[in-house]
Amino acid sequence: MTEQITLSAAMRSDTGKGAARQLRRDGLIPAVIYGHGDESAHVQLNADEVEHLLGRVSAATTVIGLEVGKKKAQKVLIREIQRHPFKPVILHIDFFQIREDEKIRVAIPVHLDGRPEGVEAGGILQQIRHELQVECLPGDIPEGFHIDVSALVVGDSLHIGDLDSGGVAVLEDPDLTICTVVPPTVMVVEEEEVEEELEGVEVEEGAEPAAEAPTEEETESSEG
Repeated sequence: MTEQITLSAAMRSDTGKGAARQLRRDGLIPAVIYGHGDESAHVQLNADEVEHLLGRVSAATTVIGLEVGKKKAQKVLIREIQRHPFKPVILHIDFFQIREDEKIRVAIPVHLDGRPEGVEAGGILQQIRHELQVECLPGDIPEGFHIDVSALVVGDSLHIGDLDSGGVAVLEDPDLTICTVVPPTVMVVEEEEVEEELEGVEVEEGAEPAAEAPTEEETESSEG
């Protein structure tokens, strides 16, 4: 199961782009906690603490105990992280408050472990599904699905129905392909294609062959 951790936050009263920019200049990250119904709270987080956290856990699947001021920690999941397009800066975070006794839907990453036999023989491993939607209690959220693909040969595929989900309900069609080993792509030039290309090269009618250079004897005879 996923690691449960604690993160500190403080309430903020000022909202808007100007206030958010000032927070980021002060080393803070603006965030919103969405609760049940229309409830929401605007908070701020220490940027260094958040970066340290995201460097060691899976943001999408980790249940966080968010402590806002002196209030009791509330269980939340990160729903969205907005990042700067070209700077290593987090612009905003959306949290979603959860209840331990209420099932939620989460996207779980899929990891392929091992090197398939088909790849050793020259095939190519293609991963079709990189994450799967599941429904479960917060305490049962898997960090990820790990699938051993070492026994796959060229032409083999694994489907969602083949996955051992550990009792978690996967909300996907069991017939959908997770990964497959395909033959290598080879460029084959057919003989007919070559002939068609040659037929497309036209020679101008009535054109005479280029004159050959005169021999040494012919040159001496003309000079005489």
